[in-house]
Amino acid sequence: MPRANPEKPVDRAQYAPAGTATGQLKFEAALAELEQIVQDMEGGRLPLEESLAAYRRGSELLQHCQQQLSDAERQIQVLENGALRAFEANGDEAR
Repeated sequence: MPRANPEKPVDRAQYAPAGTATGQLKFEAALAELEQIVQDMEGGRLPLEESLAAYRRGSELLQHCQQQLSDAERQIQVLENGALRAFEANGDEAR
């Protein structure tokens, strides 16, 4: 039985087809869109077809965010004794 939810109506046009400008989004914008998709899906405000489109878009956004975080991790450098060196995630450099 569908849940009745008097909250704001869902803009179904926002769940664009796969590949639509995801690579152009900044991390924060992609994460905000992903959070909105999760809220819409959890709120039960989407019919099945729109839920599938939202799921596909959310998967794209998640992959995009994970890639951006991975890229950022590789770029992090630590200043040690006045010299920059690559960050190592083993915890030895935290002093």
